[in-house]
Amino acid sequence: MKAIRLRDFIEDTDGRIYAVSAYDNDERVGCVLRYAPDEHGERVDPDGRRYTKLDFGPAFEYIRKHKPEYLDDLHRVPRGDIVQVYKPDERMAWIASRDPRVQRLLDSLDLQAGTVGCTGSRVLGLENGASDIDLVVYGPAWFAAQAQLKRLVEAGKLPRMSEEMWRKVYTKRIPEISFETFVLHESRKWNRGEFGDTYFDLLYTRSYDALASAPTGRGKELGRTRIEATVTDASNAFDAPAVYEVEHDAVSRVISFTHTYSGQALAGEVIEAQGVLEQHGDTQWLIVGTTREAKGEYIVSKTLMEQA
Repeated sequence: MKAIRLRDFIEDTDGRIYAVSAYDNDERVGCVLRYAPDEHGERVDPDGRRYTKLDFGPAFEYIRKHKPEYLDDLHRVPRGDIVQVYKPDERMAWIASRDPRVQRLLDSLDLQAGTVGCTGSRVLGLENGASDIDLVVYGPAWFAAQAQLKRLVEAGKLPRMSEEMWRKVYTKRIPEISFETFVLHESRKWNRGEFGDTYFDLLYTRSYDALASAPTGRGKELGRTRIEATVTDASNAFDAPAVYEVEHDAVSRVISFTHTYSGQALAGEVIEAQGVLEQHGDTQWLIVGTTREAKGEYIVSKTLMEQA
């Protein structure tokens, strides 16, 4: 069986469906409960099964009550409790057949079959009219998709993000930076676009041959701090977590567990970052996104802001 990886979905023996949120899934899959079976639920799959969609906080409350043995930093579902794995790349054709907008978006991007999928509610057939389009692109193909999106927008073949849509995204993210600073950083990432009455994300996930090198594990917490550092390597800045190798007296990495600060800086730029310091072996990592809302935690490119 293929490895379970970030942005897959899994279903347990009781019919609960989880979004996979980690790469280290050999024995217990790191995930977050998203859909709980509920005969009165508003979401209905193609087989007529009803579910209630759970946000982050309520999902943890549900697991604490009904399945406390799964509780950890994430939810950890034993491999033996998994009855089905939903893989975005393998279900792409089925997903596109259900929504012409997804097919048109897919037609706009020249990506090889198997390198792109659609995650979120659509991979389950549980989308509704308000559902965004969460495209996931694997490994090096993601950077090709990013470059294509930039060209399509600049050529006028896809619209630029409107201020109204940017404000919708900003309100959803609730970041610790101003709206103007948010848009300044986001508008150069080319990992998001507007499409009809919705928006889509280009989400990065590692290819199967790169899973083993993803950072895992918590370190010893040393307290909250703010640093300035120069980014030396941003090649995994769009991953989840996003990783920035930095030049700093004490900190070797800045890691973001919130999508808001993925792709936030380029190699060679000076960043300001605030979060929780962790000890990892003989080095320290600064962690951003230690809570769902990442209150008091952020990453900004000082270089970008000064240039602007």
